[in-house]
Amino acid sequence: MFYLGVFLAFNPLNWLMGMFSLDIGIDLGTANTLVNVRGKGIVINEPSWVAIDKRTRRPLAIGAQAKEMVGRTPTNVVAIRPLRDGVISEFEITQAMLGYFIGKAHQQTIVPMPRPRVVIGIPSGATEVEKRAVFDAAMAAGAREAYLIEEPRAAALGAGLPVSEIHGSMVVDIGGGTTEVAVISMGGIVVSRSLRVAGDELDQDIALYVRNKYNLFIGERMSELIKIQIGSAYPLPVEKTMTIRGRNLVTGLPEAIEISSVEIREAISGSIQVIVDTIKDALDEVPPEIISDLIEGGICMAGGTSQVQGLPDRLSDELKLRVWVAEDPMTCVARGAGLILEDLDLYQQFLVSLDRSGSNR
Repeated sequence: MFYLGVFLAFNPLNWLMGMFSLDIGIDLGTANTLVNVRGKGIVINEPSWVAIDKRTRRPLAIGAQAKEMVGRTPTNVVAIRPLRDGVISEFEITQAMLGYFIGKAHQQTIVPMPRPRVVIGIPSGATEVEKRAVFDAAMAAGAREAYLIEEPRAAALGAGLPVSEIHGSMVVDIGGGTTEVAVISMGGIVVSRSLRVAGDELDQDIALYVRNKYNLFIGERMSELIKIQIGSAYPLPVEKTMTIRGRNLVTGLPEAIEISSVEIREAISGSIQVIVDTIKDALDEVPPEIISDLIEGGICMAGGTSQVQGLPDRLSDELKLRVWVAEDPMTCVARGAGLILEDLDLYQQFLVSLDRSGSNR
């Protein structure tokens, strides 16, 4: 058994597969998974959905194709998201999804069985068990080395903030499952908050509002579309309307109604206020010297949900600080994770250490 173990560990084929595999940074998000290949940029940006056979639990479709199936599957198939609130809820399905994306990132290479080095973003509030689950899923999906980085650090790196300098920077990363708030200076986190209220909660708020006010049942995809098209956190210069479709809960028949951005702002106001209050709570612990830096540099927003109309204006109005959205905010975490791989030794302090049962080396 000893010799077999040595052979497997030093198998030349495994070594060669690793040498020719790509280094990839992954934003393993609740709503979307993004893959950043070193030297190529973002090569994958797909929904974190998997369609599985209910009986065998075998994945039938992953990513964009699986999301298209939501609400349209036969009785023996279900489309699910294997991550909830930024952490793994279905280990084996997450492993299959990661393996699919790792393989897809290597489609243009000659590597039949890729063994890449992987850096994955995780919520700053993740427990040791949740961190271990992400690490194990990455290794089981084919990574030869796996490293974890807290999402706000990765987002700050990806947004180009001067996180290594003796200067305070603040990032608010609002994704699908979590809102990550962090004040960073000299490469370390001074104050942080991880809130499991984000884009998913806004979708649920919209669906509940429409149900209560109009007796109309709408699906997840329609709620998300409403949020993207007319959702707002602050009064718009010109308010918008859109036609939404669903099932009337009284008659049981299909129905279409027109709804306004004013109504949607009311629907999501509670969750938006929770996010605002969390940022205020974090600011309350920030040293005055760093507050001075933030007055000068403002607060950077990242993540897909940071693109909700009027959200920077709402935050700026309530926090009395300049709030700005990073360039291409949805890709910040993936870009930051990719930067780590440019020089692992330089960015070692940014990586998350696991407990003694495993390490990120």
